Amino acid sequence: MTTESLAGRYVVRSALEPADVLGELYISFWIPAAILTAAFAIKLPTVVRLWRDPLLRAVGGLLLLACAVFVFAAPSTIAWTNRVTGVTNISAPWVYSLLTAFCGSCLLLIITWRNGPSERAADTRRAVRWVVGVYSGVIAVLWTLFALADAPVERLRDLDTYYATTPFMREQILLYLLAHTVAVLITSWLIWNWVRTDGLDAWLRWGLMFLGVGYALNLVFDAAKLTAVVARWTGHDADWLSTDLAPPVACLSAIVIALGFILPHAGQYLHERRLVRLAHRELRPLYQLLRSGESSGLPFVLRSTPELRLVRRETFIRDALLPLSRHIDEARRRRSYEAALALGFAPERAKALAAAVVVLDAVEHGRRAPEGEDGTGEVDSTDLLHDIGAMSRALRRPDEIEAVRARAAAPTESART
Repeated sequence: MTTESLAGRYVVRSALEPADVLGELYISFWIPAAILTAAFAIKLPTVVRLWRDPLLRAVGGLLLLACAVFVFAAPSTIAWTNRVTGVTNISAPWVYSLLTAFCGSCLLLIITWRNGPSERAADTRRAVRWVVGVYSGVIAVLWTLFALADAPVERLRDLDTYYATTPFMREQILLYLLAHTVAVLITSWLIWNWVRTDGLDAWLRWGLMFLGVGYALNLVFDAAKLTAVVARWTGHDADWLSTDLAPPVACLSAIVIALGFILPHAGQYLHERRLVRLAHRELRPLYQLLRSGESSGLPFVLRSTPELRLVRRETFIRDALLPLSRHIDEARRRRSYEAALALGFAPERAKALAAAVVVLDAVEHGRRAPEGEDGTGEVDSTDLLHDIGAMSRALRRPDEIEAVRARAAAPTESART
């Protein structure tokens, strides 16, 4: 076989190396850091406002630690930390400590979140103390092992595999990986058990599912790191698992976890805002009908919130209905209700159509009635003020209103004839 063919086979084999393929999937550590910062910024106002809530404090602390992990794990930050402190590879125990604290925060969050502040309070406090004690001890051991180790060569990307066989550094690397793996396993188990429970809010369920996927990806990170380290112990080379596979998996995991925390909050917020806007738009026909009277309507406010606009529109409608009720014919409302039932409408819809009919009549009557002229019958405005949404929806169907009007007027017209 010629040298050229051997070279060609080597080039083809090299092109298929996993490290080369995974190199194309590199994700900058600053991307998950930015996403986690955004998640923390979304949660921060609520955390500050409700600081006494242990669950919110746990969420804020976890997001802050997760963001710090990716900021200080970036190669440029590792080099800066080593240079500023003057200690070679001091970033290793620092990043490992942040990652270990993040693992403990994950456990604390899930324990507090699932059990709640009042349910099984004694068990929750006992579990919290256990987690804080164990992971604080792990962090102390990490720094002790680094102080005992000899790591003179700065490594920005491959420290785990480069020092995998170095005394004390070996134990330090193995300790942080085992602490991380145990925390991720327990957290994943708690999350997926929680997802399967009944009665969860839809947004919370989706958020938990994202968290479950994120922590499952963390297990892939741990498996890659541990496999590469064990391969070094046995004299093999699987460094690409640690340097090329684990970092993008960690970044993807952080992004999914951040989405898991953002989704319940943002989803519920957007859902509530959508309901407010729908309610505001739903009241538009009734609002415009009442504006057509003598009232000039609401003044325009440039920076009013959707909630404030809805409250002001509801207030305007109720304030306009109160004086209008003296022109309402209660007997006509009863006839209109019976007519709507006879036309096949459901009782609630018939009630709304009857109210819409008499309010339309009252608006017309109020425009042309002399001062002091009232409607007939004793008027109860409670239903009118309470069912303004249903009444406004009925006004969107003028054909149905006309049909009810015609049927309600038929007996009267027959009696007159």
